[in-house]
Amino acid sequence: MNRHAAALSAAHDQSLQDQDQSEVRVPDFFIVGHAKSGTTAMYEMLRGHPQIFLPDGKEPWFFATDMRARFQPARWERPPQVLDEYLALFEGAKPEQRVGEGSSSYLWSTTAAGEIAKVAPAARIIAILREPASFLRSLHLQLLRSHLEVKKDLRQALSLEAPRREGKHVPRRSYMPQLLQYSQLVRYAEQLRRYHAVFRREQVMVLIYDDFRSDNEGTVRKVLRFLEVDDSYPIDAIHVNPSLAMRSQQLDELVHALSVGHGPASRAAKAVLKALTPRRVRREMLSATHRHIVHGPPPPPDEALMLELRRRFKREVVAISDYLGRDLVSLWRYDHID
Repeated sequence: MNRHAAALSAAHDQSLQDQDQSEVRVPDFFIVGHAKSGTTAMYEMLRGHPQIFLPDGKEPWFFATDMRARFQPARWERPPQVLDEYLALFEGAKPEQRVGEGSSSYLWSTTAAGEIAKVAPAARIIAILREPASFLRSLHLQLLRSHLEVKKDLRQALSLEAPRREGKHVPRRSYMPQLLQYSQLVRYAEQLRRYHAVFRREQVMVLIYDDFRSDNEGTVRKVLRFLEVDDSYPIDAIHVNPSLAMRSQQLDELVHALSVGHGPASRAAKAVLKALTPRRVRREMLSATHRHIVHGPPPPPDEALMLELRRRFKREVVAISDYLGRDLVSLWRYDHID
């Protein structure tokens, strides 16, 4: 058993419920995913509510014990490794606030539901589901931006799932190769069953991305009622993490190296840039480089591939429609697909 799993087991054995709540706060709710489905916007909108505490850092991934990073990426803040470090994220919460966190890996993970239930059995769970083909296209663009993926063509990336499961063709900087198993990420009914196996139905709220996108405020107020806090508090709609295309991963690495000064050449270049330009100007230059050169608007979707994906995943959409008792087949227009 690794150090992380041992900490979770110990937490379960001694029962955190017996501890003084003035000394430790365990989350009252979890935003469990999916990525690229509005979870970050939901997180930020909930953070603005005075009766809710969410830490500055989203995505601690603490309970996804089956999705540990294989190395510490240079741009990623070190996540909590043991229970004390994890609980320290919530030290700033006031006694009257609902405490929560958000990690998109918790819905994909096969272990997170059970591990959360051990530590916080009364917690409420919030999941957001998105139409599978659009979700995978958006996720693929995000993984390219974060260097976890290097294949710019989604069809080619999908074709590598099998060899990547065996450790082949995994990008050098892909610290989380599990995310490259694209087709595993859209097994929505299976994912929700893991939560319903350890939490009561009334503890799990399943939202649909289309609803959130069409009515940010109304969806957030629905979540506030679910969390039993004041749902009349003013809400500002927030839109974050738009899908962007990575034009050049090499240029992105160069810009990052200049910004942090890694390596002798980068440190020298950064020193010259620092000497010649004010800090504000440097930041604006680097930001503009990312916006206009490194990143750009995504290309139009490959409609032939999107149709193939919808045919491939129609069974999953039918399954989650039956499971939730909601006609997502029609909502996501899978009723027109043979």
